[in-house]
Amino acid sequence: MLKSVPFETTIDVRDTCLCLHAQRAARALARRFDTALKPAGLTNGQFSLLMSLNRPAPPPMAPVAQLLAMDRTTLTAAMKPLERRGLVEVHVDQADRRSRLLVLTDAGRDALACALPIWRATHQAVEAELHDPDILRRELIALA
Repeated sequence: MLKSVPFETTIDVRDTCLCLHAQRAARALARRFDTALKPAGLTNGQFSLLMSLNRPAPPPMAPVAQLLAMDRTTLTAAMKPLERRGLVEVHVDQADRRSRLLVLTDAGRDALACALPIWRATHQAVEAELHDPDILRRELIALA
């Protein structure tokens, strides 16, 4: 039996779907930061990954994956180009040889330092376009 959804429903979903609007906003922001960070040789995802590794001690994979809302397989794939460029390394955790630690190298720290002023300027420009970025940030955190 063929059922159809009225076109008015399509318009309603288009105009009200929080998921759709969040996806569109995320893609637009990603493109904007990708373009801005290109001179630093990083994508927005790579910047976020490097920043997540900028800690006093190298973190294991699980907390990094959780912070970035990725599964381990996706995180491993995202790490590969950064490893090839010498920006990150994966070390065996001596306390638990089954676990891996993600290490930001000196080259990775340099890349992050180079990209940070670009990120800050872009972030400031984005926030200037918003009515109240703090409310948006709190609401996004609540959804995550």
